[in-house]
Amino acid sequence: MAEPFNSWQARFERLRANKIFEFCVISIIVLSALLIGARTYDEVTRFEQVLRIFDMAVTVFFLVEIVIRMAAEQRLRNFFKKGWNVFDFLIVAASLIPMDDSEMVLLARLLRIFRVLRLVSMIPELRVLVAALFKSIPRMGYVALLMFIIFYIYGAIGSFLFHDVDERLWGNISLAMLTLFQVATFESWATAVLYPTMEHYPYAWIYFLTFIFLNAFIFLNMMIGIVLDVMQKENAIMDLENGEGDTAQMNGLRDDVRALREQLGRMEAMLERRER
Repeated sequence: MAEPFNSWQARFERLRANKIFEFCVISIIVLSALLIGARTYDEVTRFEQVLRIFDMAVTVFFLVEIVIRMAAEQRLRNFFKKGWNVFDFLIVAASLIPMDDSEMVLLARLLRIFRVLRLVSMIPELRVLVAALFKSIPRMGYVALLMFIIFYIYGAIGSFLFHDVDERLWGNISLAMLTLFQVATFESWATAVLYPTMEHYPYAWIYFLTFIFLNAFIFLNMMIGIVLDVMQKENAIMDLENGEGDTAQMNGLRDDVRALREQLGRMEAMLERRER
């Protein structure tokens, strides 16, 4: 009984690892996204029945695909040990909500939008990006805290100095921090904030330029550096799992050195026995 099961499990495993199968899954995910976008146009209402049939076909395909991936595991619980598998399972399960129910149609359409996120789980490079983003959040939190402190200090200074220029911009520290956020994003900051302020305080440019230098250049580059550092580590982990990259080569060299040491140890032991 175990041999037929192992035979089917091996077939499903080969199918799951097949590049053509992966390409088909990615294509269906893209098609699903296009179907969701098509429903937002009034011109396609006359094709509602056709779109509904396509949606059912896509849902069935995703259901079959997730069953194949589950059957490819030697144990079902191994499938749910991976976070991306759990994510895909939840997305597919949510897609089973019928579209015909008038009370659930809005929820069903909203949940079907998240099918596009399955591209992340199917493409390793996107998984690396998402993993790097989440792992860099704690480190970016300290940079964000420092940015908030700078915003608060400059907001307090701005509300004290430029209160009489425009109360809508500098009336209190909250408005001042919101104005500084506009400055940091470069959203019409020169015409709406800088020039009107310099009409009353000609040296106000020092205030704004130092703020922009700190936030737009230093802190932003720190954020980028953190993400790049984490991405580099995630790429190294992925290369190690795939047996590629410098890390995998170093591990291979370590294994070779370890094997050579074991051989030398055995040879030394043989020489000692012969000398005796």
